Amino acid sequence: MLVTFSTDAHADITMFGDVALAMLKKMGHSATVPGAILADDIPAALHKLTAAIEAEKDSEPVREPEDDDEPVVSMAHRALPLIDLLSAAASDECDVMWK
Repeated sequence: MLVTFSTDAHADITMFGDVALAMLKKMGHSATVPGAILADDIPAALHKLTAAIEAEKDSEPVREPEDDDEPVVSMAHRALPLIDLLSAAASDECDVMWK
């Protein structure tokens, strides 16, 4: 499953479903797809996401045994496009939707 985040203030961001659902939970939202965040709620969601990512930066990424030859991509790196989208939406006071 892929989840696409969209807003009028930024280009769309598409993430794998498991990563997108984890990001939504870090923002304090349920893992319901489709969904939306109203413009007034964007700053709080952005703050929750960045705080959760900062708290995880010190922990070691989990590696699956069968993925030993694959590079590990941290949640902090995976969150960057979504953080940019949320920041743009907050600046322009736009809603964010995902489907």
